[in-house]
Amino acid sequence: MIENNDIKRQMILYFIFAALMILLNYLIQKSNQLYFAPLICENYGDIDFIHLLYCSTSQFNMPELIGSIVAVGITYIIKFFLDKFIVFKQKEKKLKETSIEFIKYFGFAILTTIENIGIQFLLTNFINTPLEISFIVALSIGYLTKFFLDRKYVFNKHLNDEE
Repeated sequence: MIENNDIKRQMILYFIFAALMILLNYLIQKSNQLYFAPLICENYGDIDFIHLLYCSTSQFNMPELIGSIVAVGITYIIKFFLDKFIVFKQKEKKLKETSIEFIKYFGFAILTTIENIGIQFLLTNFINTPLEISFIVALSIGYLTKFFLDRKYVFNKHLNDEE
């Protein structure tokens, strides 16, 4: 019974933090779009390197791409530490162990992102599901998958100690 309550608590916290990270991701991207990109491109856009890798909108919208990459990076790092110390109550703070956990965490994030994109693509393109519904379904399935992968393979120290 304790295990059942523990997994419920973990799932609730995991999904609350996931929702907060989605919101933070959006806020970072919106801030980049409305504030940082115009500021940087106006003041430093004449520098070829910055123009090419950040300010260019020909062929690809680089400010959006860079904003997206930064937002994902920041939210993955924050969520990793929230999951490690709050959701799964890991106490270990050694750099080597935390680095290995982060590599696994990031690897599963890549796999579940591919899963999300695939589900959303299938729902939107083959079943004609509205984008908002396919987005919610895909994210829900992806986060559920990631929760169980993280619980079993990334933050499993306390699970192994109890067995």
